[in-house]
Order: sequence, then C-alpha cells, then structure tokens
Amino acid sequence: MARSRASTRHSRFCRRRSSVAPEVFDRLVALLTETKAKFRVIEHAAEGKSEAISIIRGNRPDQAAKAMVLDVRGGGGGRRHVLAILPGSRKLDFAAVAALFEARKCGFASPETAQELTGCVMGAVPPFALNPELAIVVEQDLLANESLFFNAGRLDRSMELDTRDWLAVAKPRVAKIASLA
Repeated sequence: MARSRASTRHSRFCRRRSSVAPEVFDRLVALLTETKAKFRVIEHAAEGKSEAISIIRGNRPDQAAKAMVLDVRGGGGGRRHVLAILPGSRKLDFAAVAALFEARKCGFASPETAQELTGCVMGAVPPFALNPELAIVVEQDLLANESLFFNAGRLDRSMELDTRDWLAVAKPRVAKIASLA
C-alpha cells in the first residue's frame, strides 16, 4: 500500500522522536570524549525543570546551563532559530536577544520546532547547537562558574562539564541576554 507524503513524514518524525534522546546523549559523550573535555555523567530520576534538577544533582541553580530554542525574526537578519543558554536562576531577556540578532521579534520556538531542531524533548536540551540551523548565544554571567551542569539530551542524564571546555567545544556567542528571575 502506498503511503502519502504526510504519512511518511509523520512516521519518520515519530521514529526519530522515540529514539532521538539517546542519540543526542551518545553524540555528546562522543564529542566531549573526542575533544578531551573534562566531564562526568550523572544518572538521576527524569526531571527537566532547572530548579528541581539542580536540587537532585546537588548544584547551585546559577551553575545550571538552561537551554532554550528561540524564534528570532524581522529586521536585517531575517528569520532564524537561536539556542540561548543562561543560568537556571535567570530569566531570558527577549529584547536583548532580538537586539543582538538585529531582529524585531524574539519568542520561544514551538515545542515541535524545538524538538525537531535539537532532537530533544523540552527540559532535556543540552547547551550545544548540534544542528547547524541553530545559532548559539550564552549569558555572560554563566561563564563565571568553573563547571556547568545540564541535562544531556535525556531527562534522566545530566553532565557536569568544565566551563572552559564547553566554551572551546560549543563556541557560543557571549552576550548579556538574561535578567534576575
């Protein structure tokens, strides 16, 4: 029986979605191992909220690298998607991100778009733009930490990673993009 293009696309998306988190986790481990980054994997109960996972992992919320997929559009830059990384204790400044990318508007990408671009469910997105369609920007204050903690593509796996190693591997744009929560 022939399948419609939409049906094929949907089943491909569902297949990807069901197996995608382990793939992202495995890609991260391989990338960090290959670059000789200092990191450790932390196994824990599934959790995606910054405050709750910080308690489970035993880190301060300002050490948590919270990753958010944004839809930035208008202005000279056209439409693009941005992975914004900020401390778990901070709130995103949408206007600052829009100004940084010379855009008129900045908002959260839809959950479907975020998952399609990152391969992760919300709350599991790591602070790495593994998709070339994502620009990456980090709140400068996060870099004051010696190491960062983040969910590593799965809600039940986190990593602690040396901040200098993260900068060298992720190569983010550094800017002031967050305010106190």
